[in-house]
Amino acid sequence: MKQLTSLLLASIATTIIYGAQTTCDNIYFGNYAPDIINTKLTKDTKELCYKEFAVMHSGVSKTPLWSAEHLTRNMLNGKAERSNDFHAEERLSHNERAELNDYAHSGFDRGHMAPSADFIDPQSNQECFTLANMIPQLHSNNAGVWSHIESATRYLVKKSGEAYIVTGPIYQGNNIQRIGGRVLVPTKIFKAIYVPSLNQGAAYITDNAPGDNYSIISIAELEKLTGINIFPKMTQTSKQQILSLPPVKGDTQVAFQNNGVSQQTQNAPASNGFMEKLERKIHNFNKGY
Repeated sequence: MKQLTSLLLASIATTIIYGAQTTCDNIYFGNYAPDIINTKLTKDTKELCYKEFAVMHSGVSKTPLWSAEHLTRNMLNGKAERSNDFHAEERLSHNERAELNDYAHSGFDRGHMAPSADFIDPQSNQECFTLANMIPQLHSNNAGVWSHIESATRYLVKKSGEAYIVTGPIYQGNNIQRIGGRVLVPTKIFKAIYVPSLNQGAAYITDNAPGDNYSIISIAELEKLTGINIFPKMTQTSKQQILSLPPVKGDTQVAFQNNGVSQQTQNAPASNGFMEKLERKIHNFNKGY
């Protein structure tokens, strides 16, 4: 287990020595995929392009390192009809990928990184149910704070017109849990957002655990945590700044410390926007997992 974990948790190099070359058009900001700074994360990785999102998949964790979207207001102009067609990714071998039976009776949801509610287009909605876009996610997190983070992100896109989004897992510690004996369970989950019209970005981050706590951190801080240069075309100055992201309804925001420990500081104000209420009703109807 330690060997698997070390592949995901080695110290971050001070310079970028590996760059993910992308063949997925119009997904990443500036058409530059994230750069993997920590080279041990590159083992058994494979980029997968879909119609409206892209995945960098890890054959070590059997989850995405990230799922990326270029989300626009027009893409959200309608209701997403969930396909619920959960399926193993046929472009990956059995040894690389998660299988449906890995998740069966595991106690974890098949948690979307690029969420179903982002995709009105039927093909894209069906594609996002690939297990290559999934992590083992605690149900209370998936249907709770994480659902609110996804709704807040869509609200921001509707207000700003477009955003580039990179979502993924973080594995911390030496005792990472596995399901099916093969698929690693992340300890944290992040959603990084860059709004080009503002030239600013920030990230939501939450523990894959019970409770409503979450943090909003800079892209620069997220890079230190993940070992990934999330938005290579962002300037270092912009990465240090924190875009004012929408509050996450009903949840407790926490201040993030450099050592990875969070401390509660305040209660985030609840958003009473019509769209957020509507999206929450849709999520409850569809169960969100």
